[in-house]
Amino acid sequence: IPSPHPPYLCVTPAPCEGFCCPGVPTTQLPTLSSTAVNACGILLALSPCHLTGGGELILMLPGVPAATSPGQLAVWFFPCRVFWLAILVGLVTWLVLDTSKRPEQLISFAGLCAFVLFLFACSKHHAAVPWRAVFWGLGLEFVLGIFIIRTNPGFEAFQWLGNQIQIFLSYTTAGSGFVFGDRLINEAFAFQALPIVVFFSCVMSILYYAGLMQWLILKISWLLQITMGTTPTETLSVAGNIFVGQTEAPLLVLPYLADMTLSEVHAVMTGGFATIAGSVMGAYMSFGIDPSSLIAASVMAAPCALAMAKLVYPEVEESKFKSKEGVKLSRGAEQNILEAASNGAAASVGLVANIAANLIAFLAVLKFINAALSWFGEMVNIKELSFQIICSYILMPVAFLMGADWADSPLVAELLGIKIFLNEFVAYEQLSTYKKNRLAGLEEWSGGRKQWISMRAETITTFALCGFANLSSIGIMLGGLTSMVPQRKSEFASIVLRALLTGACVSMLNACVAGTAPARFHCPGRPLGRAPEG
Repeated sequence: IPSPHPPYLCVTPAPCEGFCCPGVPTTQLPTLSSTAVNACGILLALSPCHLTGGGELILMLPGVPAATSPGQLAVWFFPCRVFWLAILVGLVTWLVLDTSKRPEQLISFAGLCAFVLFLFACSKHHAAVPWRAVFWGLGLEFVLGIFIIRTNPGFEAFQWLGNQIQIFLSYTTAGSGFVFGDRLINEAFAFQALPIVVFFSCVMSILYYAGLMQWLILKISWLLQITMGTTPTETLSVAGNIFVGQTEAPLLVLPYLADMTLSEVHAVMTGGFATIAGSVMGAYMSFGIDPSSLIAASVMAAPCALAMAKLVYPEVEESKFKSKEGVKLSRGAEQNILEAASNGAAASVGLVANIAANLIAFLAVLKFINAALSWFGEMVNIKELSFQIICSYILMPVAFLMGADWADSPLVAELLGIKIFLNEFVAYEQLSTYKKNRLAGLEEWSGGRKQWISMRAETITTFALCGFANLSSIGIMLGGLTSMVPQRKSEFASIVLRALLTGACVSMLNACVAGTAPARFHCPGRPLGRAPEG
């Protein structure tokens, strides 16, 4: 595409931001017609670009030599367009064939599209959305979901990993039983689940001291960065959220927080809201929640969180951290492995106290709210009015879009409401109650109320609840980031609600992917396979 302006050169070809070439002012780029933008905008945004010394805008299509003239560009552009169209047609064909006998899968896929369109409608800068990051992130999430849920190797690998983690965490009873006694750890939640947080935190600290966690986080960050074209700082923080919590992951990029753009900070926040910490994951496993689903949800959330963060708050500033060598990870100040283990255990005390205090407060508040609503309901002839019933009516369409059956949608919606307005700990505890009722063989309905939900709904709900996106986390996120960079407190506060909404939708997108791929089950003495019809 010949440029009417003098020649400008991008030193390093990099992902296009819309139609702008990094390092070249927008006003000095050639103007594309609206027809070209509408027809080819997404494909062009996926491709690197640069201006040659001759004043031509060159689009570097994947696997295609650089075009040196408009004619050559057109020759290469046509087969690339056919290639992407073939991928789209293949995906639609696969969905039609795969969902012909399972229409509920198509509902989950429609829900995924609806959530993405909703987030695009909430975008801060619609014209600046980096579609390469969005499509790569969603693609990685979808591929991971299909591999984990639909393929035998992926499913068996994550089931094995989940079982090994459960066995590993069971060693916690050696310490908690000695301190509290076997009776307490078998009967009281505080002495059964919370010691797992202490043990897991201790192990994570040892792995950090050995440098294993830094190595793993860097590798995951590198993969996301080269595919999605995001900056090292935001990518590193989101990758760290797979293993650590919303206040620990920003510590990985602490030296760079002061100079990060608002879009990068928004990605950091979204990663924190869209995932859970490894330490509390162990506690959820102790409830009886499926370990493989929890692990899969945490892994799938990373690329999706980064993609949706860029969709909702695209980059419109110039980042200072585009260099791949710009971010370094330290190994900590511990002198030996014993000090690392001791520091990890000590650091978990505050987290354990915070979990216990929040559970006491939130469950008490929920009981009070339900009592007040019940009293009000009796005055206006609405029996058994409660916070859960209100949530079930408001969020039922959301639960149905994720793929839950309409009969299960009220209970799934209740759990979503508890997660968003209280916290995911309380929601997972309630989900475990439903699961125990099902496994105990209780009647599905009792007194006009369902006592359990289907296995498919359980799996979808497990994915949907797997994140820190709740109102109480706003204070935790703002408090953590403000303590690191006090001078940016007002900037953090201006984007935290947008990040909370994005993080909540990321968990729901994960649930839609889980609903698109039929859940599997494993009964003793029977071969591994998908859940039977009905």
